[in-house]
Amino acid sequence: MGFTMGRTKQGSALWAVCILVGIFNLACGLKEIRWCVISNLELNKCSQMKETFESAKIHPSISCVTATSALDCAKKIANKEADAVSLDAGALYQAAKEHKLKPVVGETSEQEAGTLYYAVAVVKKSNSSITINNLKALKSCHTGYEEAAGWSAPIGYLINTGKMPVMGCNIPQAVSEFFSQSCIPGAQHINFPSSLCQLCIGDEKSENKCADNAGERYYSDSGAFRCLAKQAGDVAFVKHSTVLENTDGNNSTVWAKDLHSSDYQLLCRNGSRAEVTDWKTCHLARVPARAIVVRPDTDGTAIFNALDAAQKKFGITSTGFKMFDSASYDGIDLLFQDSTKEFMFIKNQTYQAWLGSEYLQSLNGLDCYRMPNVLRWCTQSRGELLKCGAMAEAFSNKNLTPPVQCVSGDNPEDCMKMIKNKDIDAVTLDAGHIYTAGKMYELVPAAAESYTALADDDGASYYAVAVVKRSSHNSFTIDQLRGKKSCHTGLDRTAGWNIPIGTLIERGDIKFNKCNIAKAVSEFFSASCVPGANKSGYPSSLCELCIGDAKGKSRCASSAEEQYSSYTGAFRCLAEVGDVAFVKHTTVLDNTDGKNKEPWAKNLKSTDYQLLCLNGARAEVMQWKDCNLARVPSHAVMVHPSTSITAVFGLLNAGQAFFGPDDNSYGFQMFNSSAYDGNDLLFKDSTEKIISVEEKKTYQDWLGKTYLEAIKRIECSGAMIPSTRSWLCLLILMSHSFFL
Repeated sequence: MGFTMGRTKQGSALWAVCILVGIFNLACGLKEIRWCVISNLELNKCSQMKETFESAKIHPSISCVTATSALDCAKKIANKEADAVSLDAGALYQAAKEHKLKPVVGETSEQEAGTLYYAVAVVKKSNSSITINNLKALKSCHTGYEEAAGWSAPIGYLINTGKMPVMGCNIPQAVSEFFSQSCIPGAQHINFPSSLCQLCIGDEKSENKCADNAGERYYSDSGAFRCLAKQAGDVAFVKHSTVLENTDGNNSTVWAKDLHSSDYQLLCRNGSRAEVTDWKTCHLARVPARAIVVRPDTDGTAIFNALDAAQKKFGITSTGFKMFDSASYDGIDLLFQDSTKEFMFIKNQTYQAWLGSEYLQSLNGLDCYRMPNVLRWCTQSRGELLKCGAMAEAFSNKNLTPPVQCVSGDNPEDCMKMIKNKDIDAVTLDAGHIYTAGKMYELVPAAAESYTALADDDGASYYAVAVVKRSSHNSFTIDQLRGKKSCHTGLDRTAGWNIPIGTLIERGDIKFNKCNIAKAVSEFFSASCVPGANKSGYPSSLCELCIGDAKGKSRCASSAEEQYSSYTGAFRCLAEVGDVAFVKHTTVLDNTDGKNKEPWAKNLKSTDYQLLCLNGARAEVMQWKDCNLARVPSHAVMVHPSTSITAVFGLLNAGQAFFGPDDNSYGFQMFNSSAYDGNDLLFKDSTEKIISVEEKKTYQDWLGKTYLEAIKRIECSGAMIPSTRSWLCLLILMSHSFFL
């Protein structure tokens, strides 16, 4: 976090210079501190603080500025109508994001410096199957709506990690669909789902049900724990001390007097469980204490020195005015938290450092600030444009938001450029293009394809394989590919280019000079179809097998206009003219045995094809786990970093509920391109579901260390050019290991 307790040497020196020279306005930036208050009670205390500072000759002096709310204070500070205010973590986040304010002085209590408490998820030890990863459809108990421990930390965490999808930023609706029943005191709003209050019981007269006050017996930390203890709920979201405060005889009320802390456990972020005393290592978020915020150009040292001087005279032991007491003004937490023991100077004056990564992630999950009005999808062919239009209409008919708009791009890199320039919002890319999109255009993953419907299997990856025709008289192996005709999904594509060409270079089969890989490949294979290799300077033989669209146009284009592009296209190339196709492991099964009804595929049988193994053998197409070139990350939807990935995943998740791979009566199918004269349009046809990227929110995290370390080394003069050494690493690390 970065802070120091007490007066810093630098701060003292600066303060002394300011006093001696008397140039507060120029050197320190402040003649007085205009403190922002949000109520008459705060104004009364602020006025008393002003008088106290003056009598004690504390400089800068204090004046009081009124506002309507904490965020109104932030706005006034940004507009130079005020100078400082103490904000809780949630308001500080908004003030920093919207007005670029910075925290300069923190309030510390009896907890560790800067920490107010830890937000935890509590379950009964007897419910041993419950983890943080399988809370869906369970019953939940919360301290209150918008409370940090009961709402912001747990709900934000579940959303941010993709465990709880949210469509259209309707978080209450998402919570009601995630948990079967809940008690969230304060969620009795007229437009909120009734399930959010279903577990609440009100007071002894059954009144005040779901009220955000003590009238609701399940309100606050103790109330949420009571909801769990009375077996109304399966999980309670509370602060870390709650269980110990209400068990082992520490709470003598009837409902709690016989409870034992040993009967409860905490749910950890890594999927494990821990004892209730292990909250420092097993929690959802560390909730930071309040902090005083100022404009970026304001000297925080001057603020701290004034408050430090004041707390030494008017701290918790003062017999007169008390900085951390609100009872004298008939209020609670006025100006500062009543539980504050001491001010601290914040050395690293960024909101990210003060809030901490855990709580910041939770707040990011609840942040609708980046919610797009529309989601502009990049299409790369006429077929994709038609399918995108159908998807937009289908989503609209189901009132899914944000609405989809379809924009035409020429190729993957054209889409990347437009997203970087914020002309469009999203496109689905394979791992090779994800690397380019992330490194060259700073795009980030928002959702991903999974190729299995099983919840307990990792479908966010696939195998790159080399497919050949079964032959009794020409059963060549991977050692005998020279001179053969090759079919590729596309230039720079993972399964169709990076993996197989890298493999052949690593084996010493393809040799090149001066980074001219394309020329070396053209000399190795007698003819090829490498969609996207129709560029100036590339050998013509790399496009020799390509056929373009139905009219012979767009030959060798890096889009669906080229009928031999992508997985299905490369396999069709093999079936019609080629000797080997470099595709993904399911491609053969997706296009044979009646699965593909197109004329070229309808009579094909999977048993007529085999895989080439790295050990020189052949294997059946079902044996891809043991006979493959590498396991690689699945395709992902890439967006600009300013785009809300919560909104993107929420929309696609809601869409697949209606238009996913299961038989549906809605007509449109997200993962079927047959109606649009193409394959793998918008999404791969073999996709079983769209999944969250969870906490893999950068291209590096999504691609994974193994893949990334290898692919970084295959760049040559700005292009993806493999080197023998790099692909040796890739094959050793990837070919026989899972993508994590």
